[in-house]
Amino acid sequence: MAYVPGVALLAALVVGCSADADSNANGADSKAGSPTVTPAPPGKYLTLPAPCRAVPRSTLKDLLPGAAELPGDQQEKVFRGTAAVTYDTDRKVGCSWKSDAPDATRSLSIDFERVVSYDPAVSDDDRADTVYAKKEKAAGLSSSTPPGPDAEKDSGTPDEESEKGEKGDASDKGAAKGSASPGPSSTASPSKTPAAGGSASSGGSGGPEDTLPSRILDNLGDAAFLHDLPKRSGSTAQNHTVSVVFRTSNVVVTVRYAEQPALVTQEPDGAELQEKAQALARKLAETLSE
Repeated sequence: MAYVPGVALLAALVVGCSADADSNANGADSKAGSPTVTPAPPGKYLTLPAPCRAVPRSTLKDLLPGAAELPGDQQEKVFRGTAAVTYDTDRKVGCSWKSDAPDATRSLSIDFERVVSYDPAVSDDDRADTVYAKKEKAAGLSSSTPPGPDAEKDSGTPDEESEKGEKGDASDKGAAKGSASPGPSSTASPSKTPAAGGSASSGGSGGPEDTLPSRILDNLGDAAFLHDLPKRSGSTAQNHTVSVVFRTSNVVVTVRYAEQPALVTQEPDGAELQEKAQALARKLAETLSE
């Protein structure tokens, strides 16, 4: 009779443990009311393409005039490209090409950045969108407000000395810009670019006044913009660079295409540079989607 209470206590403990085990087996939270964090979905892309093999040779021949006429070894060197220095090829890769022709030098570069969010509450896509938005803002553009003819001026990248020298004829400059600006339709499909400044077959006749300004692009990845940046440097020939940046899921891609004329009197065909940069960007977007 002296040991009965102890037996009863042991039986109660066994029943209690069994109840807890059943509760855990049924998925019940031991701490009622505690929040459950659902991790954000990962991005679509887990790897990046080999950048120096991302552009077909036929496209490189079109973008780098004169390269196909070089001797065998030199031609191969140009088309092989130069890989960007990177320490994590799963996160960022790039490649560049350059071709010297008698009338001009053309250069091309592409960069792929795979964005990963280490915050479980923020998806890779959302983090990539933030990275893209910073690039868009740095170009003086905003996807919520169509850019006007002065979008490039707001980017802080044009040659300030050139702007100062042109203050005296600001009214004439404004009129010229007004004739070239697409106005509210600046977000139209880039396929309309040749209509404003000629096509790739224009033979270099298109000047800066015929080129559409920097703008948001439609139907390219999840978001995209074009940054047109002609530069003048005194008596040096004009260098004209066009950048197309787009985001698809958690990858941000940048295409830069530039021309440096051999003579000061020559001006690059900005419309051609824009057209070809956009065409390459669309090919890369299609390749990523495959």
